[in-house]
Amino acid sequence: MLGTLAATVAVDQLTKAIARALLDPSQSVPVIEGVFHLTHVRNTGAAFGLMPGQRTLFIVTSTLVLAAIGLYWWRVRPKGVLLSISLGLIAGGAIGNLIDRVIAGRVTDFFDLQIWPVFNIADTSIVFGAVGLFAWAILAPIEDQEPFSAVEDADNERWMAEGEERGDQ
Repeated sequence: MLGTLAATVAVDQLTKAIARALLDPSQSVPVIEGVFHLTHVRNTGAAFGLMPGQRTLFIVTSTLVLAAIGLYWWRVRPKGVLLSISLGLIAGGAIGNLIDRVIAGRVTDFFDLQIWPVFNIADTSIVFGAVGLFAWAILAPIEDQEPFSAVEDADNERWMAEGEERGDQ
């Protein structure tokens, strides 16, 4: 997870810096005319520009999401590749956009598909991470989704057996 997180943040911040250096705000350069442009957008809202000007709300929300992922990672120590990559993508994307919000007060977006709001690597990572998390939830065996480790399961079984020996019901 940490490798995916670090790579996501690095690529996101690098591509945003390149977009800011090469494109003036609101400038759009066609890569494939009418299909894909590089368009420099300064986004003060959430995904797709929703709820503009809610910087504090987005910072708090991102921090809570990161804390939840960190707590889950620390508590459960998931071993599945899909789950690890998905959590790394979500956390990396959240950190990438959080850096922009804290430093500049807005997020740099630049990928423009002409039929979709302008977005960036962090947004893409969050979406792919969420899709991976959904796939993991649907496809992973139930025992891989349990929040308890094998050691905790063994402790619970031993505790229950000791209770039965004492006559606890």
